[in-house]
Order: sequence, then structure tokens, then C-alpha cells
Amino acid sequence: MTAGRGIMHQEMPKGDPAGRMHGFQLWANLPASLKMTAPRYQDIAAADVPEVVDDDGTRARIVVGEFWGRKGPVEGVAANPRYVDVSVPPGTRKRIEVDRASNAFAYVFAGSGTFRDASDPQAVVTEQADGQTRRAVPHESENRSLILFDRGDEVVVQAGDEGIRFLLVSGRPIEEPVAWYGPIVMNTREQLQQAFRELQAGTFIK
Repeated sequence: MTAGRGIMHQEMPKGDPAGRMHGFQLWANLPASLKMTAPRYQDIAAADVPEVVDDDGTRARIVVGEFWGRKGPVEGVAANPRYVDVSVPPGTRKRIEVDRASNAFAYVFAGSGTFRDASDPQAVVTEQADGQTRRAVPHESENRSLILFDRGDEVVVQAGDEGIRFLLVSGRPIEEPVAWYGPIVMNTREQLQQAFRELQAGTFIK
């Protein structure tokens, strides 16, 4: 979804019969030149997301961008991101190329492992089914941890005994000031205040 000059939406996720699901939201900022672009929405079915299996059994599902000769179905994101769902088999060491000009991070959501030349695993606030929120600092790159990478041309991961599955996300930095509150992201505080005045006045959707 591209919010552009104004969009309102409601999310109604549904899990499996036991109520379980994985859900991720990635917010990509728009440069100032595109802040007031026309809003749009893309609905992508799971069957439309290509999957590639490497010789060592590593699996990659490409959502956005190009990876291992395949292209993801989501297009038109200004930061030119790459968003890949990567599964590395138990005990496998995997090198994955990244664009040196991009910023990159990994979010681990199954298994565990270690990443070379990366930040220590950072805890991510998660909301549980009982309504409680938790922030647990993992002892390694395990479920619900975020890994930040420095500039470089590859990511190296060593999967643990259960393997590891993570989202690998990278994109070009916009390098513009950010003014952010709630669901609205602008470049200046004045622009942000104007957007909220329009939201309250009912003139937000143009």
C-alpha cells in the first residue's frame, strides 16, 4: 500500500484454525518529491511469490526486488527495496550478496543462528494473544530478534541446530529529514501538524 496524499484502511487478519499466523508490516518512507503521490494498493497472493531453492537447501521467497535470478511481485516502492523470506537448513553457513549502497537488516522469526559483521541481536516488542507485550533480549539471533548490518556486500549467517528463517530487507537510504507521529510520516514538524489538522477536519483524503 502506498499512502501518498491520503488513504484510510482497516486490517482484518485471520490466522489458521488455531488462530496462529505470522504478520509483518514494513513501512518504507517516501521521498519529499513523492509524498503527495496518488495512493495505491497492491494485493499479492501467496502463490504469486516466487520461491528459489539453492543447492544447499536454502530456500528464498522473493516478495520485493530481484534475488537469485527471480523478481518479486511487489513493484513501485520508492526506496527500491529487496524483501526476501530466507530459510537456511540446520548447521548450514550461507553467504548472501547485498547491494553495498543499501542499508540492510534481518528479522528472525523461526529457529536461531549467528550473523557475521552484524549488530548484537536486538529485542523486538511483541504483542501476545493474551494482550500482553513483551521484550526479551535473545542470547543469539533467535526468534523475534532484529539484526542490523553495516555497509558491505554480503550477509553471512550460520544456522543453528533447528535451522533459521528470517526476513532479509534492504533498501537505498533516502537521506532526508523525517518527522513522524503515529501513521503519518513527513519531512518537517510543520508538515506533520498540517496533516493532522487535515485528518481532524476531514480533508485528509484528497
